[in-house]
Amino acid sequence: MTKFHILTLFPEMIRQGLSSSILGRAAQKGLLSLNAVDIRDYTLDKHGKVDDYIFGGGAGMLMQAQPVYDAHRAVTGGRAVRTIYMTPQGRPFTQRMAEDFAEEEELVFLCGHYEGIDERVLERVVTDQVSIGDYVLTGGELAAMVVIDVIARLIPGVLGNDESAGEESFFNDLLEYPQYSRPEEWQGSRVPEVLLSGNHRQIAAWRLEQSRQRTAARRPDLYAKYRQKQELIGRLSGQKRNNIHMMESLARGRADILYTDFRGRDTAVLLYDRKARICMMDAPDQESGERMAEMLPEDTNMVLVSRPFLRDILTKRQYTVFGEFFQMLYTRKETLPVRHKEIRQLSLDDLPYVCKWYGADGADGPDVDDGYVRERILAKAMYGAFLDGRQVGFVGMHDEGSLGMLFVEEAYRGRGIASSLEAFAVNRMLERGWVPYGHVSVENTASRNLQEKLGFYKAEKSFWWLEKILANNA
Repeated sequence: MTKFHILTLFPEMIRQGLSSSILGRAAQKGLLSLNAVDIRDYTLDKHGKVDDYIFGGGAGMLMQAQPVYDAHRAVTGGRAVRTIYMTPQGRPFTQRMAEDFAEEEELVFLCGHYEGIDERVLERVVTDQVSIGDYVLTGGELAAMVVIDVIARLIPGVLGNDESAGEESFFNDLLEYPQYSRPEEWQGSRVPEVLLSGNHRQIAAWRLEQSRQRTAARRPDLYAKYRQKQELIGRLSGQKRNNIHMMESLARGRADILYTDFRGRDTAVLLYDRKARICMMDAPDQESGERMAEMLPEDTNMVLVSRPFLRDILTKRQYTVFGEFFQMLYTRKETLPVRHKEIRQLSLDDLPYVCKWYGADGADGPDVDDGYVRERILAKAMYGAFLDGRQVGFVGMHDEGSLGMLFVEEAYRGRGIASSLEAFAVNRMLERGWVPYGHVSVENTASRNLQEKLGFYKAEKSFWWLEKILANNA
């Protein structure tokens, strides 16, 4: 559950604004909580006063430090909680910023009024100053509600449809295509014929082209970023089996390009999946590898490389080898047969079972992290196999986009359940227009044989996942 605390002089405005529609239903389901806190409750003034004149003169009144500080301590208990102050002086709010905030389990929003808030308390409690535009509102409540709405839509389960958040404006640096509903003709204007054709491939192509044209015309800055990614995907496609992880991360709108250097057929590239906190890098030589290693974001958790010298560069820094893997990819467009019929998407009711077996023999992954498993289930990225209503295995998609987490209880192996689980997940990825790929430990011969039996191809290179060494474990 994501907790939103809103420090305000008008708590009813917050409650009324956020308690209905999608956010209200999400709160009722326990996916998020909204705590509107009245700053006036924490003033020491017997008349409930929270503002005073400004030292040095000037028009208007200023909110005092003491009631804001005490209200903040009341909700945080003195803990370090990310605190966002809504102000025209802040950083411009973006979808990328919302994705960053959505990673937090708890957020505090501070809403100012009058001429603002005493700078001393801002310095003490605020971690982020955010603006929703170059204009002035009467208070920070409307701005806070805008930001909360955007963040909440990114919380798994809030929208109900796991694809909704990924198909809206600003996805992958493209604006949303035009959309139409009934009737087919309205005031002499008809719905484009392609949308009535029933040909999903043609519809998808039309929508993509409309998004490109709209973005180029309305947001050339976004379109330039889109073109940069498309150019890089084209260059990487020359070695598709080795580069599919980077190509898919770019195509699915997950990766930021931190560095590129084109040298003939060789490409030095550093990508960062901000949400998963994973970097993917490749370099033709030691010099560019050292340069990119210096550019890794501070909060990077893991790095994926396919060259031994890059592995060695990182192990001399803050990283240790998690494992060596084969990269497997499925390039066909045809769906795979699913012979085991009892396979369904998992819910949180299935969390204890997955946590019991995830990380066991046959299920790739680190020591079990129920937070990670929970997030994968809420993202609708895990599927389970059942026999007579009893779960016997599962498969999933990792947060950076790869296929994995495959497990079947030993007593039920040899019945084609693993193949059906893998095929089921592959088909879900194909439905979204993705190229399924995954990483198989070089020691896991059985899993590699399964992938090849299903039609997966193996990359020529080996890959290494490197994990950041935490300071308290160093």
